[in-house]
Amino acid sequence: MTKTIVLKKPIDIKKLKVDYQSELNDEQYKVVTQAEGPCLVLAGAGSGKTRTIVYRVAYLIERGVKPENILLVTFTNKAAKEMLTRVASLLGRYPEKLWGGTFHHIGNRILRKYAKQLGYQSNFSILDEEDSRDLIKVCIKEEGIDPKARRFPSAAVLKDLISYSKNSQTSLTEVIELKHPKWLEIEEQIKLIAERYRHKKKVANAMDFDDLLINWLKLLRENQNIKDRLAAQFHYILVDEYQDTNYLQAEIINQLASVHNNVLVVGDDAQSIYSFRAADIGNILNFPKIFKEAAIFKLQTNYRSTPEILDVANEVIKKNIQQYPKVLIPKLKKFVKPNLVPSTSARQEAEFISQMILQLRDEGIAMNKMAVMFRAAHHSQELEFELTKRDIPYDYRGGVRFFERAHIKDIIAFLKIINNPKEEVSWLRVLNLQVGIGDITGSKIFQRIKGLDCIIKCIEADLSDVLTPKAKVGWEALVGIFKDLGLRIKDNGPSEFIRIIAKSDYQNYLESQFPNWKERLEDLEQLAKFAESYKDLNSFLAEVTLQESFAVERAKPDTAEDERLILTTIHQAKGLEWEVVFVINLIDTAFPNRRALAEEGGLEEERRLFYVAITRAQKQLFFSYPLTSDYSSMYLNTPSQFLREIKKSLLEEVNLVDNHNDSDLEDLNDGEVQYLPEV
Repeated sequence: MTKTIVLKKPIDIKKLKVDYQSELNDEQYKVVTQAEGPCLVLAGAGSGKTRTIVYRVAYLIERGVKPENILLVTFTNKAAKEMLTRVASLLGRYPEKLWGGTFHHIGNRILRKYAKQLGYQSNFSILDEEDSRDLIKVCIKEEGIDPKARRFPSAAVLKDLISYSKNSQTSLTEVIELKHPKWLEIEEQIKLIAERYRHKKKVANAMDFDDLLINWLKLLRENQNIKDRLAAQFHYILVDEYQDTNYLQAEIINQLASVHNNVLVVGDDAQSIYSFRAADIGNILNFPKIFKEAAIFKLQTNYRSTPEILDVANEVIKKNIQQYPKVLIPKLKKFVKPNLVPSTSARQEAEFISQMILQLRDEGIAMNKMAVMFRAAHHSQELEFELTKRDIPYDYRGGVRFFERAHIKDIIAFLKIINNPKEEVSWLRVLNLQVGIGDITGSKIFQRIKGLDCIIKCIEADLSDVLTPKAKVGWEALVGIFKDLGLRIKDNGPSEFIRIIAKSDYQNYLESQFPNWKERLEDLEQLAKFAESYKDLNSFLAEVTLQESFAVERAKPDTAEDERLILTTIHQAKGLEWEVVFVINLIDTAFPNRRALAEEGGLEEERRLFYVAITRAQKQLFFSYPLTSDYSSMYLNTPSQFLREIKKSLLEEVNLVDNHNDSDLEDLNDGEVQYLPEV
């Protein structure tokens, strides 16, 4: 193949419409005006990454590159729209014909044109997540498997396995071994379902989201003429968030850059946190090895955070070995050191945060300018309880509020039955969880036992004329759970009941139904810890039910958006920023995450996640952790290893006291800040 090289005349910057030199800092300006050939832009947090990409696109168009010869790839439709809008604002016109969008969007566009080369029609359908699950359900049924007759992976779980296998380009066997090793015994059935799913899609002229990438790469690899045509068309390729690409996405870019070799990838290896979605940090770390003459640019000037916050961020991330060294340089003025707040318990931690939020609000900081972050969703439970008691409105990002989660409601239903065996709603919920028991059979069972006032009498009732052979399997499993619970009614409080249920057949139900079943078990352990402060089941259920009712009332908030605090997992917070950030539950058993530590590269990814949390804060940052492991234990927690890695001189430690007398305040040292939670 003949390679064409276009000789470009020097550009007179003064004649360009946009004044790039005055509108960009030196780091950004170099990228915008000098990024020819393969380029890696390491864009630190808050360094103006989007601005740099937008100005680079505008610069290329102003210097004569046709928009149709530019490919801009993003990870969200929102990001693509924002970038193209800003390019249009700079140029004074919309860049018609520019190829901009997500990997899936652009893949769809290309596959529409070349579908017949892969055995599809150009009017192929795209299956969304729900469509995919529904089709997999059909495949399960056609394989002769009845999920109601025995525990079997749900369509959602199988979709997760198949998707991860595709995006990571690993075998289904390896994925099963990684995520659900006990299912290796049904490995062949899972493979048959996956193959049937693939075949049905092809026959139906349909693709799911993963197929848009798989087939796009297949088209490039198996059709040299098409590959050369596309690679020749895209003179310049720009990829945002490159650290989040998987194998397929990186390989697609490599193929498309094969003619002009002008590929600009922008990202931050220090913010690569999505390996559980098959993102491969090796793509950004190995970019200079794949593109031998790659130029490396660094955007290190940070416009978001104070120097004190950045000192902590730089200190944390330098402990990682697999990385490009970089140091964030602040543009903001000095303010205050991040606070380190040990608390006696999770409850006191929640009380402190709630009081600080109210105090900061009174000082003029809008509620939506504050965020509380956590490693896992269940870490927010005690805080949610406290916020509700204090009538502090909040929005929850990254999932459902704790007491509204399905598995939490399941366990509460079990406990309500123990407490009051005549409660119909809870019986019907629990019965529907069992193998072979649907709405009709569940209703028949309840009608037979509804007059009984003791759980032992209920499980000993004669139901032989009500139960089908399939339903009998589910009922016997449920009887086994209630026997374990019933034998301990006099000896244990609600926390022990929760742990018994979590270790029962209900755990098998969770694993078969949900890809994130391990996280759900962690939620249940958190609920059990919370229940330890209640001596009896009745008082615990009363408190939880009130919490649920508050949640329902707040489902239609009458407060404006700027009057609601943000609660979010750190993964959901990536790319966002707040004036004040709280990072909670920073203990070794929680953050770094124990399961993540068992995986290769897990510790460094956890540290990157902590770094992401830190760099969301603009002015104030609070780290907090409970000194005791739960609500009744005196076992002391170990502060997170990440906290121990930070120099003490970079943090201001806060001592919490629970006294409220004015005389106590007189004893405080001058200049020492102490926060007094209102208990």
